[in-house]
This record gives sequence, structure tokens and C-alpha cells, in this order.
Amino acid sequence: MNPNAIAPSLTLVVVAGFLIASGVYLLLERALTRLLLGIVLASNGVATLYLVVSGPAKGAPFVGARPSSEMSDPLPQAMVLTAIVIALASVAFVLSLAYRQWRITGSDDVPDDAEDDLIKRLAERDEVSSTYDPDTQSTTTADEEDATA
Repeated sequence: MNPNAIAPSLTLVVVAGFLIASGVYLLLERALTRLLLGIVLASNGVATLYLVVSGPAKGAPFVGARPSSEMSDPLPQAMVLTAIVIALASVAFVLSLAYRQWRITGSDDVPDDAEDDLIKRLAERDEVSSTYDPDTQSTTTADEEDATA
């Protein structure tokens, strides 16, 4: 191990872990506003992790301005900028979905899909839907194995 290496800040690692864990928890909720907050928290946690792994702050990474040992690594900085752009696009998309859902239903909760409920009830009764055509050739391997058995 390098004796000159500086250990990462445990506080930043714990904060990043907490932000990511909170974000993932909120991503699993049905309300779109909670999903939105989950994206924001998780993306901030990832950005914090990038800062932790990038090492200590050094000089600007301009070639020829200083020796390379005194420069910061520009890759983590570029990754943080990319993560910010992706998070912004995701937040904008989910925000537009939440606004549309609120305008249509008056709530931001994602409802159960009626078609999924119908398929579940048909499966419980061991029936097929009215749109099922047994004459159609299947493209799945499971149906092909059933046909040969």
C-alpha cells in the first residue's frame, strides 16, 4: 500500500451510502413525486461517491501548467458532469409524467394496470383471453417445446 495515499473520508462515504440507500427506497414507491425525490437523492449520492474516489483536490488538469503528479484526475470530474446531465434528464422526464398523471387523475400514484388484472384473473381460472389466436405460430421457445411434447 502506498504510504503517501490519503484515505477517503469516512463521513463522505457514509453520506453517499445514505443518499443512495434513501434514493433506492424512494424509487420503489408508487407515487411519482417520491420517485422523483429518489432519483435526485440517488444521483447526488453517486456524485458524492465520484468525489470520494477521485482523491484529494489538486491543481487544475491543464497539460504543461504543472507536473502530472500535482494535477487532479479529470475523469471523475467528467463522470460527475455526465451524472448530473443524466439526472437532470431523468428528473425532467419523471416530472412531466407526474404532471400528466396529476392532470388526468388528480393524483400522482401509479394505478394498477387493468390489463394485468384481467390476465391474472384469466390465469387463475385457466382461461385464455378473447384475443388469443391458437392458430398463430409462436416465436417463443417455451411454446415450441410444448408443441413438440
